[in-house]
Amino acid sequence: MSDSPTNPLSTWVEVSKISDFTIYNLPFGVFQNKRLSARIGIAIGDKIVDLSVLDQEGFFSDMFLPEGVFLSDSLNELISLGKVITKKIRERVQDLLLADNEKLRDHSARGKVMVNRKEAEMLLPVKIGDYTDFYSSMEHASNVGKMFRDPENALLPNWKHLPVGYHGRASSIIPSGVPVIRPKGQTKDPGSDSPVFGPSKKLDFELELAFITGKSTKLGDSVSTADAEDYIFGFVLFNDWSARDIQAWEYVPLGPFLGKSFASSISPWVVTLEALEQFKVESPVQEPEVLDYLKCDKSHSFDIQLETYIQPEDEKSTKVCTSNFKNIYWNVAQQLAHHTVNGCNINVGDMMASGTISGQEPDSFGSMLELSWNGEKKIKLESGAERTFIEDGDTVIMKGFAEKDGIRVGFGEVKTKVVPAK
Repeated sequence: MSDSPTNPLSTWVEVSKISDFTIYNLPFGVFQNKRLSARIGIAIGDKIVDLSVLDQEGFFSDMFLPEGVFLSDSLNELISLGKVITKKIRERVQDLLLADNEKLRDHSARGKVMVNRKEAEMLLPVKIGDYTDFYSSMEHASNVGKMFRDPENALLPNWKHLPVGYHGRASSIIPSGVPVIRPKGQTKDPGSDSPVFGPSKKLDFELELAFITGKSTKLGDSVSTADAEDYIFGFVLFNDWSARDIQAWEYVPLGPFLGKSFASSISPWVVTLEALEQFKVESPVQEPEVLDYLKCDKSHSFDIQLETYIQPEDEKSTKVCTSNFKNIYWNVAQQLAHHTVNGCNINVGDMMASGTISGQEPDSFGSMLELSWNGEKKIKLESGAERTFIEDGDTVIMKGFAEKDGIRVGFGEVKTKVVPAK
């Protein structure tokens, strides 16, 4: 079916005009509630389509899916069936939700199929075997270089030649709604002779997107930029929490460790690559010219607006950052190609984050490190409070959506409260 603006789709489900979960989106997620065990669903408006009930009622009988594939606490097995199958499932649901399709609308099981989203607890969508964090925003990398190295040579010599990244900690990735405990560790003030131990005083967010791999490779194989999207199932919002003071002391010579590994938060709904296809835009010009294995024959960048809010306890939230995923210098195809060019194997459910997504304007900087310029500038909130970094009791909310020709596809939000160190 066509879902182009010239042939707009309408649904019998009530969907707000500003909803992220339109019929053009239909993201996958894992949910449970007081009545239902963990299972896979698709979001539409304020509802969740319970795919296990659809399956039991025979709506997928012609696909010969594995028994109970939707009664799972992760998307991994479903994703492993391949994009041909997951695309068919999403398109079948889209067809069933069309305004003039009575098959589900008038079906006796409709009440069991459609679950209220506000009554659902969203779980981590995939079992994450491995997680890699890239450093792909030139604006972010330049800002950090200006702050801590040489303002005249902010980027390190390798930065424009390869997508810099590091292997992160998968076990501490948590879904939206799970609090983050302020981390403790060693820190050292520049004027001190020795480090001290205690809670981080420079807790920070990092505004990112992450893609989830949908296909595995064997050790020794590599993925080309031309084939990369075949290996990408979808995207989530990603808050890469950072303890800047712990990180600053520990990172030489091997990079981030305790300053990052305590937590990363993700949004629970996985927006498929297919849903984002119509929002592709040209990638930034790369100079100098990249090596052949990083060259792309088509665009792999996306126009996705990103926002970050800070909400002190019992106060209104304040938007502190507006950025866009199209700002990324190294696109997702280049990230995956570089990740695998040495023969490193990937598995279904691996997560690869973009790195902080900053733009050129000060209000588009994707971290408090940049917004406050490492504490030199205070960020004023609507409550009258000021922040240089995140304080206990603060809730950080990230949102993301793409919009074009009246069509909106969004990610919902990743919302996390910071609680005091133990």
